[in-house]
Amino acid sequence: MANSVAIESLRSLARAAWLNPEPLQKVALLSDSVHLPAKIWQTQESRRSHAHFSQHQGSASDAASVPLAPGRPALPALVSPNEVPRRSFAALEGRAALIHSIAHIEFNAINLALDAVWRFDAMPERFYNDWWRVAQEEAYHFILVNTQLERLEGLADGQPRWRYGSFTGHNGLWEMCAKTAHDIVARMALVPRTLEARGLDATPQIQAKLRQVKTPDAQRCVEILDIILRDEIGHVAIGNHWYRHLCAERGLEPLAHFSELLRTFRAPKLQPPLNLEARLQAGFTQEEMELLAWPLCRAL
Repeated sequence: MANSVAIESLRSLARAAWLNPEPLQKVALLSDSVHLPAKIWQTQESRRSHAHFSQHQGSASDAASVPLAPGRPALPALVSPNEVPRRSFAALEGRAALIHSIAHIEFNAINLALDAVWRFDAMPERFYNDWWRVAQEEAYHFILVNTQLERLEGLADGQPRWRYGSFTGHNGLWEMCAKTAHDIVARMALVPRTLEARGLDATPQIQAKLRQVKTPDAQRCVEILDIILRDEIGHVAIGNHWYRHLCAERGLEPLAHFSELLRTFRAPKLQPPLNLEARLQAGFTQEEMELLAWPLCRAL
């Protein structure tokens, strides 16, 4: 009983952060509670206080009472992926736009992890701890990237030249999250181990282009991407773990079901070259690598 109360308390807190539209407030809710899951698990006082919070906020599993989209600021304006301008990394504004796009990805990733915590019930305690920790790490990434964006070219009239919201963004990552809101197996298959895994492939290519620029801000961006890549391997691994856990629980063959989900939900095509080393570290099997590296790309 105690653990079920603790889990619902954590899920209510995740939902509150998920609904918050202000990026820095959302991040603060996570940053101020680094050890929160352990505290909730361990103290009766925390359980009572957060149970009281839940009574006033409604059940975390009451999806009908919560909108399908998380809280987000008025900016950036969202456009289709094809409408996001492509800019050269050689220009400072091009690098600012790149950093902004990474910040946008990390902001969405915070919401994706929080959504997994509050939306899906009847999962093991470890599931909620895993995705809460992912949300915290994504919040850390957002702060790193947003700070770098605001430091570019110093201040003008006491304000950063660029900040989160200065450029447009697209909503492709969240659209897949919404489509899989009522199917936890599809969510684990198509968000962390498909769309987020694409970041493992893209990051080394972006870093290679930034190294050619040879400016201090470009080098700092490479260093930040090193941190993000390291952590994202772990996040994709968590997605892989829970996808396989759910497949085993439901008697599904993971590879065959994955291929079916890709077709059913019309997942975006993979963009070779794949970062095979990072994907293997993230828990993809050699058999999956052979499927992903060529036949699947061709079939899609």
